[in-house]
Amino acid sequence: MKRFASVARVVRVVHVTKALCALLMLGFAQAHALPPQRLVLEYDMSYNGTAMAQVVDRLEHDGKTYFLSEEVKGKGLYALARSGAARRSARGTVGADGLKSLEFRDKRGNAPENMARFDWDKASLIQGQEGKGEAKPMPAREPLSDRLSFLWSFAFLPADAARPGKEIRAVLTDGKGLSTFRYVVSAVEMLNTPAGMLQTVKLVKRRESGDDRATEIWLAIERDYLPVRILVVEKDGSRIDQILTRMGA
Repeated sequence: MKRFASVARVVRVVHVTKALCALLMLGFAQAHALPPQRLVLEYDMSYNGTAMAQVVDRLEHDGKTYFLSEEVKGKGLYALARSGAARRSARGTVGADGLKSLEFRDKRGNAPENMARFDWDKASLIQGQEGKGEAKPMPAREPLSDRLSFLWSFAFLPADAARPGKEIRAVLTDGKGLSTFRYVVSAVEMLNTPAGMLQTVKLVKRRESGDDRATEIWLAIERDYLPVRILVVEKDGSRIDQILTRMGA
């Protein structure tokens, strides 16, 4: 009887272990779940509380490659001040480490378009206007991305990539040059948006010496950690606030 009891205990332990493994694997799969293959985020942008522009971001991906586009159209007096819309785009690959940029483009009104091309095999980066860019070595230590891909990168990373208290470092290109950023993930907070009440984590930029701009980014926890609000505060206190108004396919 003791032998049978011992066998029964072993069987129970095996079953419990299998169940725990299954739960862990399910949690891992959920942490790595990808956002919808087609997604549109619409935002209202304001300047010191006055409507400034509408921002429309679009994502397309197949789990291996991605394409992002962003269009900014001015409203009211800001529409008259702009010579056409501002457009940014980014494309690259999707991997276990998230998004890896291959090309970034930034076109603002009638100004020349700036671009960045990433050659990961040669560890080189070309930045500047088309045909005028110069290849330079990629930064060796910090993660490298473009400014648009970085905002969407958390939707393709495990959930703990944006856990409260974590510091996030990145070197980002805008097609003209490189900037190094450090963000700290603050506590979870509820954010009231025109698209509804959202549970979020907030990324707060660490300001380095000589940095005259504060930046905060809110990511929606239950919406694949997508960016739902971006607040920039200039040195003079001016506030540029971009907040989600609609999310859809």
